[in-house]
Amino acid sequence: MAINLKVPGENEIFPINGIEIGIAEAGIKKINKKDLTIFKISENTTVSGSFTRNLFKAAPVQVSEENLNLSLPRIRALVINTGNANAGTGKTGIEAARNTCEALGKLLNINPEQILPFSTGVIMEPLPIEKLIKALPNAIRNLGNSSWQDAAYSIMTTDTTPKIFSEKFIIGNKNVTVTGISKGAGMICPNMATMLAFIGTDIKIEQSLLNRMIKEITDSSFNRITVDGDTSTNDSFVIMATGTSDLAITSENDKHYQEVLLALKKASLDLSQKIIRDAEGATKFITIDIVQANNTEEALKVAYSIAHSPLVKTAFYASDPNIGRILAAIGYSKAKIKIEDLYIWLNEVLIVKNGAINPDYKEEDGKNVLQQTEIRIKVFIGTGNINETIYTCDLSHEYVTINAEYRS
Repeated sequence: MAINLKVPGENEIFPINGIEIGIAEAGIKKINKKDLTIFKISENTTVSGSFTRNLFKAAPVQVSEENLNLSLPRIRALVINTGNANAGTGKTGIEAARNTCEALGKLLNINPEQILPFSTGVIMEPLPIEKLIKALPNAIRNLGNSSWQDAAYSIMTTDTTPKIFSEKFIIGNKNVTVTGISKGAGMICPNMATMLAFIGTDIKIEQSLLNRMIKEITDSSFNRITVDGDTSTNDSFVIMATGTSDLAITSENDKHYQEVLLALKKASLDLSQKIIRDAEGATKFITIDIVQANNTEEALKVAYSIAHSPLVKTAFYASDPNIGRILAAIGYSKAKIKIEDLYIWLNEVLIVKNGAINPDYKEEDGKNVLQQTEIRIKVFIGTGNINETIYTCDLSHEYVTINAEYRS
């Protein structure tokens, strides 16, 4: 059951001029499931992507990176399948990803290099390419600009609910739209999480500028979430800027650059947080704030040490204020901190003062916090002026069950 996650209604999801979406059933893993999605993109769209840092990058990730690195021609389509990750499949997997692009390219009358393939599902199983290619014409027949919700359902695997962001903005007295979807529930860890995310906007953004923007956007959103510390082989995040509105951004010096960056960051942060809210077996959404660290690396060492501790996560699941587990996790983080300067809060409750338990702390206050579904851990380090925030969840019995039965 997703934690405080609202799915927008159809009238709250705004299409992006220049992007059409088609859905079909390919029967890749299950019958009667829409598991194939196509994005058809207008000719002048700029597209940028961010991908997993796992050494075993899935075949579609490798092909997508290759195609994006070509200066011309521009990307004109995405093709996404669920049910099979096409990862750990060697040269055969690469060939399958390229064959998918070739087949779709012929149907759309574009070059295979103008297509980005994406897959999600079970690792180290061959992609049933014949089923996928056979379903492509149906997906094309279903192309339309109002299919974002259907696409959000189509890319789900162990997700319990679709993840959608859509909002209209007024920037520079011009109306613009940002709409996006994401999927992911387990094997979630930064760089990036086991996730797919696709965001479209009608703002015109110059290609090299979009390439720089996506790195900053990713680092503040999809690279700040973790469920279980596992980094997937297929993680992919794509931004498509169609340029069909009257707003154009061509330089970081543009007076509206920061507003556009903030709009895209808002969409990305919303979609990344929804992944945590729908994490496998999660019952609590946990925000970890690290305050006044010496640098980003030190801050993230502390944050992820807490977030990845199974002892911390299971204590939170049980609403057990065993705060010593948080202190221990910070202690083995290898971050350069002074214990005597450390302060820790659970929501508004100060639990650690000067590196030791707060004399005024009452365990019942800690338990009251941990019984809530939204919990914030704030760690004051006091060695510098860098603040970082990451998002995680608790670890429940259901997480074990889901992953034990994943291939069943």
